[in-house]
Amino acid sequence: MENSMRKFDGDLFLQDVTEKLETRLNEIKNDLVEGQKEIESMHEYYWENYTEMDQYGYEDYDNQQALLHQVNANDEKLKLKHRFDRMLDSPFFGRVDFAFDGEDEAEPFYIGIGNFAERAGMTPLIYDWRAPVSGLFYDFDKGPAFYEAPAGRIEGEICSKWQYKIRNGKMVYAFESDTKIDDEILKQELGNNGDVKLKNIVRTIQKEQNAIIRNTKDKILVIQGAAGSGKTSIALHRIAYLLYHDRKNLKSSNVLVLSPNSVFADYISHILPELGEENIKEMSFDLFAYRELKDTAADCEDRYDHLERIMAFPDEEEKERFRMKQSADFVGMTEGFLATLEDRLVDFHEISFRGMSLTEEELIRMFYFKFQDTPLLARMDAVKEYFIDSYETLKGRDISEEDQELLQRKFDDMYVTKDVYKIYNWLLEDYGYELLPDVPYERRKIQYEDVFPMLYLKYRLLGRSSQKNIKHLVIDEMQDYSYLQYVLLNGLFQCRMTILGDFAQTLDTKQHDVTKFLPKILGKEIRQLTLNKSYRNTYEIAKYAEKITGITGLEVLERHGKEVEEKAFSSIDDVIEEVMTRLNVSDDGYETAALITMTEEEAYDIYRLLKNRGAEASYVDRNSSAFKKGLTVTTFYLAKGLEFDQVFELRGKKENPLREQAEYICATRALQELYVYDII
Repeated sequence: MENSMRKFDGDLFLQDVTEKLETRLNEIKNDLVEGQKEIESMHEYYWENYTEMDQYGYEDYDNQQALLHQVNANDEKLKLKHRFDRMLDSPFFGRVDFAFDGEDEAEPFYIGIGNFAERAGMTPLIYDWRAPVSGLFYDFDKGPAFYEAPAGRIEGEICSKWQYKIRNGKMVYAFESDTKIDDEILKQELGNNGDVKLKNIVRTIQKEQNAIIRNTKDKILVIQGAAGSGKTSIALHRIAYLLYHDRKNLKSSNVLVLSPNSVFADYISHILPELGEENIKEMSFDLFAYRELKDTAADCEDRYDHLERIMAFPDEEEKERFRMKQSADFVGMTEGFLATLEDRLVDFHEISFRGMSLTEEELIRMFYFKFQDTPLLARMDAVKEYFIDSYETLKGRDISEEDQELLQRKFDDMYVTKDVYKIYNWLLEDYGYELLPDVPYERRKIQYEDVFPMLYLKYRLLGRSSQKNIKHLVIDEMQDYSYLQYVLLNGLFQCRMTILGDFAQTLDTKQHDVTKFLPKILGKEIRQLTLNKSYRNTYEIAKYAEKITGITGLEVLERHGKEVEEKAFSSIDDVIEEVMTRLNVSDDGYETAALITMTEEEAYDIYRLLKNRGAEASYVDRNSSAFKKGLTVTTFYLAKGLEFDQVFELRGKKENPLREQAEYICATRALQELYVYDII
């Protein structure tokens, strides 16, 4: 009886809060209309009267400030409207009845994606999932509990907890649970067909996930998580939590995500807006490096060029050379090279200009002592500026732009070369590596193994500007970044970081555990956490994936489904026929499916064959920027981080050095069904 009464309470509350949300929305809409009229009126007044405004501009300034204030007020109301519009569909998903110490009656706290009160300043009817009191829902079962409020720890007892599913403003179910998030509810949520986008997990956040999301103490948080453990979702929810709790110091524009590619960026792009925050910036580190080296070479390879080459032409020597050039040893070799570079890079001679000169001895003294802390290729510019300042002070007049260009050439001529590409070749020659082609700028294309070593050398020769606007950096797929890349990132970003990945998904022939060297680079302010429970795949798929790597100890949510099917075919046409027979993407079936190959060439050929047969499919390559529903054809390395209801894996040749890694990545993309095909 009590159970049904509490459910009835939930229905009544839903009805009441929906009416109040609609009332607030109507008021906000009216306010927006009136605000827009006010803005138009201010514009009209300004243009009619600006010629008569006082000469000192005080009235003009006051009008501009009033206009800015009204525009900002409208923007805030618009954000509120968007949040309440989202909340109308599902105003809340949880409830905790909490009796404060010393109180007999329990107070209900309803939890949703945002705060909602009838009026600003009133007690919320619904609490944001990030509010301190909401931690009760995620961290405790019935019984003694507490939460950390701004005033200190609040203790008491949880008398009951409820989970709700509301869609289109209607109650789907209300479930009282003794546990944090009931497994049956969790299975139902995770067992739903895959969305075209990554799911937000506010309704199903687990205790260990919540601890990461609400962590504000650790400057650098490193999360090693199994495939399907929710690493990326947790990182984005953590950013939403930090933005909510530190609005004065942290804005969306201060957060950067290093993502592997544009498709992945699109796949996760909706999460923060769904959670009531503006979207954040994302960037590929490969693209960043290419832009930074644009003045050195016309083109650069990316990681995917490198992967395609080692699959097409397996070469142990090349793989070892690549690893060496990204290692701590190579950083040390570069520093050794730089220590002796000064003498071979600069040819000193006296500088004379309009009766003023710098002797060779004076130049040497300034170059080696006065400006010794300035990067080597920027040092002569510092000497030049000193010379110009001295001349202008002595003569009492400025040097013309034309003369400044003349002086620039004079000082530049003392360098044997300022070309970083050529200086990098000196480094390679000194340590016995094959040199880059000696070709003009427009014909230069830097192989991937040399991209980041050359960028490191450039920064050491010319300096780098720290990305001070970025106050929180998220690094996803941490296992795919080398020692050298972390050294570069540490120099570029002096800020808090959330770093996450899975060493089992390394895009290399060997598993790559970066947690072994990260403390050496980033310092001791690192907290390392491990997530061992997978929520993505069915039990059958998870166990299949486990056999590929031999990694044991992974916890799997026992959500059962079809057994994994392995088949061999004699031709690609037979594979396509099988895929089209098995494919179950429709309004009544699944949302997403993927046919995943090893190489870009295979993916494109299969995509064309599917299109020729009239199949609806999307092709995703490194230049794609959108993730769509339906069937996607792509490579294993571009499928990383994504998930699909059905996965059809076209297994590569046994000689492929990345075959095992690719198999594991493909298997762990599948939510419901996995098919593994060979061509023999």
